[in-house]
Amino acid sequence: MTDKNNYDASSITVLEGLEAVRKRPAMYIGDTGTTGLHHLVYEIVDNSIDEALAGYCSRIQIFLNGDGSVTVKDNGRGIPIDKHKVTGKSALETVMTVLHAGGKFDRNSYKVSGGLHGVGASVVNALSKRMICEVHRDGHAYELTFERGKAKGDVKVIGKASDHGTFQTFYPDSEIFADTSFKLKTLLTRIRQHAYLTAGLTFVITDNRTQEAKTIDTDSGKLFHGGNIFVFHFEGGIKSYVTHLNRSEKVICKPFYVHKTEESTDVEVSIQYTDDLEENVMAFTNNIQNPEGGTHLQGLRTALTKSINDYFEKNASEKEKDVKLTGEDVREGLTAIVSVKVPDPQFEGQTKIKLNNPEVASHVRKVVEDGLKMYFEENPTDGKSIMSRAVLTSRARQAAKAAREAVVRKGALDGGGLPGKLADCSSKFPDESELFIVEGDSAGGSAKQGRDRKTQAILPLSGKPINSEKYRIDRVLQNERLKDLVIALGAGIGETLDIKKLKYHKVIVMTDADVDGSHIQTLLLTMFYRHLRPLVDNGYIYLAQPPLFKIETDKNESSWVLDEAERDAKVAELTKLGKNIKLIQRFKGLGEMNPEQLWETTMNPKNRVLKKVTIVDIEETNKTFDMLMGVEVLPRKKFIQAYANEAQLDI
Repeated sequence: MTDKNNYDASSITVLEGLEAVRKRPAMYIGDTGTTGLHHLVYEIVDNSIDEALAGYCSRIQIFLNGDGSVTVKDNGRGIPIDKHKVTGKSALETVMTVLHAGGKFDRNSYKVSGGLHGVGASVVNALSKRMICEVHRDGHAYELTFERGKAKGDVKVIGKASDHGTFQTFYPDSEIFADTSFKLKTLLTRIRQHAYLTAGLTFVITDNRTQEAKTIDTDSGKLFHGGNIFVFHFEGGIKSYVTHLNRSEKVICKPFYVHKTEESTDVEVSIQYTDDLEENVMAFTNNIQNPEGGTHLQGLRTALTKSINDYFEKNASEKEKDVKLTGEDVREGLTAIVSVKVPDPQFEGQTKIKLNNPEVASHVRKVVEDGLKMYFEENPTDGKSIMSRAVLTSRARQAAKAAREAVVRKGALDGGGLPGKLADCSSKFPDESELFIVEGDSAGGSAKQGRDRKTQAILPLSGKPINSEKYRIDRVLQNERLKDLVIALGAGIGETLDIKKLKYHKVIVMTDADVDGSHIQTLLLTMFYRHLRPLVDNGYIYLAQPPLFKIETDKNESSWVLDEAERDAKVAELTKLGKNIKLIQRFKGLGEMNPEQLWETTMNPKNRVLKKVTIVDIEETNKTFDMLMGVEVLPRKKFIQAYANEAQLDI
């Protein structure tokens, strides 16, 4: 039996070699865009966090260097450097060059791990043009350098060391990534999340790419030091995280928190209710977020529904006895984090989108039910506030259900119930059908005349829809514009939404290139995100990019450009070719274009430019919608003041 503290080459298990990572990087890091680039940092940081979870690391440092590289340092045990019995190479080289090689496969080295099945370090190495690994352990400092995943020589001693830990520096390969520049705010958001999830662990992020002090909106002003150094350390763990998430919300109770080990599962849960209409729940396994939840989230929801119903039966007034509380009722306004540590996690998909361990559901349920029972006994006022909020939600839900069913019934009337302004396409195949939501009747008329009638449907919007961030579905569907949109889409809304019934797989918002157009875009995106979310998740929402300028030469040649920057570049190009500019026409509105122009510039699939709407960071997205579209004025005012100088005014 290997001693659990004896972390050496025998602890490193090899499952398969490193092949095809450079050929198919998206299989390992998601994509080769901005998300995949930042994933390289997360993989190395995750390895250091595993050392912290095992009890050997208390501080992790991340440096953004001026030469484009990133350095991650920890004060863990340091990757072993002795020879591995299977590969015949040093354990350090084995970890850095072989997929599925790492201490995470040895239960004696790591009880739990958040790394991506041990592929992290080797994948980062494979996708870096150069990587330098420095290890401090046993009184010595060791170094091994790699180029595009291949070791340059053997491990060498570079000096003595009184400390211990691993120091990884990597240079993302420009042959793999078109853009190798890291975004500080993106990294701060992710690292702050890790700090909340691992109470007591300190993270220090230093941006050495500029000497100029700058302010980044980190939502944690107290953690800002010295212009380009950021420190994250939270003793309160996920309880502090929930408080942070609700910092701009009106809360109705104090946070509930429980942390307990049930059999082999370490369960940590914190919840708090607000007066918001949305549910904001985040689920983590071994510090890795699971966007689609899983068995731990199932256990939390079951425990919430049962516990609040038990409390309701004992404390409901006579006027409330007729109410039947459902899971949906007890989750409205809920902010919650469930974090579990599992020795052998089973996930759905390589990127760990969903936890599948069946035993975790009962473990989480027991811990939360026991904890809530005590919470309600010790905090009767908070218990009654939560109960009353659920009762109010139940009654509002019944009204919303009636409104939703009325819309679904109307939309099902075989064309007779379709909005009068909708000019539908003839195709019945959703994958080739497009719905253009067009600002104004004038532009709608041009779009109807200029479209491809087989595949393109047009729905003009007169005026602005209501802000759906502030209202439940019943009030949203009282707005004729949004009701017409829901009926036209044909998939329902809210809990009745069936994405398989969606009539169009491209839903394109086409508005004027001015302030009013941007406002309408924002209102529609709010509707899609809050009430028709599966359309966003499946990549069906797009923004049209109508040109702002038309440039004509004396040779009667026409060019269309999207904005001022493209205009200036095109004018310079034409001038260099010796062509005289006869006219530069600015289109303020879509209605100024005739059908042929609108088709040529904005609707023709061969020429047009569309922006696909995607969600990169759910936490940041929720925060932004809540801040810009929510009922609280102060956060919006602060945002406007902070970014006023960057606004593009249409005067």
